[in-house]
Amino acid sequence: MFRRIYRDKKVLVTGHTGFKGCWLTAWLLELGAEVIGFSKDIPTHPSLFEVLELERRIKHITGDIRNLSRIKQVVRDENPDFVFHLAAQAIVSASYDDPCETITCNTVGMMNVLEALRELDTPCVAVLITSDKCYDNLEWTWGYRENDGLGGKDIYSGSKGAAELVIKSYVHSFFTAGKSPVKLGIGRAGNVIGGGDWAKDRIVADVYRAWSEKKPVEIRSPGATRPWQHVLEPISGYLSLGLALLQHPQLHGEAFNFGPRAEQNRTVIDLIEDLSSLWGVNQTHEAYRLEADTPFNEAGLLQLNCDKALFHLRWESTLDYKETVEFVADWYTRFYQAGDMQSHTRDQLERYEAIAKLRNRIWTIL
Repeated sequence: MFRRIYRDKKVLVTGHTGFKGCWLTAWLLELGAEVIGFSKDIPTHPSLFEVLELERRIKHITGDIRNLSRIKQVVRDENPDFVFHLAAQAIVSASYDDPCETITCNTVGMMNVLEALRELDTPCVAVLITSDKCYDNLEWTWGYRENDGLGGKDIYSGSKGAAELVIKSYVHSFFTAGKSPVKLGIGRAGNVIGGGDWAKDRIVADVYRAWSEKKPVEIRSPGATRPWQHVLEPISGYLSLGLALLQHPQLHGEAFNFGPRAEQNRTVIDLIEDLSSLWGVNQTHEAYRLEADTPFNEAGLLQLNCDKALFHLRWESTLDYKETVEFVADWYTRFYQAGDMQSHTRDQLERYEAIAKLRNRIWTIL
């Protein structure tokens, strides 16, 4: 997988205790990498980080991405071959409660990682993760491309758009050829679902929290349409981008969208009903109820055009919508049945790899 480039390599993952960070960490371990994780805390309880017992399997470092001296020290001491920067405040609703934390985590935190990287004098590939919400969402029916306008109307989107501007200025100011041995790439993705997400105000996490307590889930925007994708889809993109930056330096500084095909689009209600049937909740009133008021503005539609990733990285998504839902439902069912989640998570990784190989995804080539 990924031409074995991560085997025996030192890989720094910021935000490794979060939902995507845990899945990335677990996959890197299966790929034979030596993982160093940097995160300020374990953000949820339950926690995928704890369920997978990742602390004993990696070098776990505690620190706040907003602390410049701390992240500089970690990068200097570890001297990583690869960096995947995921540490962020990732919840839209939380950005309304504490805009300062969102902006400092997502924008200043990005600057701090770049400041730490520019002190490196050895080769390093860094994949910097922002979000599909970095785009100025005009509610188009077609997908946003990497050269479309950045910066949304809400704090979370603004923080991600600002992070992108910080990256651009650093690339041109400090990471040009001859100035730095570091190669940078940007990954943009959204509407990510999968096992082990327990974050507040995220649809799948809310669903299983409620159903495990035999309560209907409260939903805000039932008709909102999203291109749902399993968490391993964008992660396969991030890992592919790391490989591409190593082999094709001309991609340095480029941004790439990672998302599903357009036929993956489903409403929130569609997703809830499909998950509920696999959980065994067949009555609508038992599955969900509508909130009277929406406490903050949410986009009705935001999807990505991923042609650039297909052309330059030969990356495309692997799972269809039905498979995505089955992966999610299967993981939570096993969890609430007190299954061996380390083994089951590994099984899902292997199943995903097998499906990708069957469908000739380029990253499956040894």
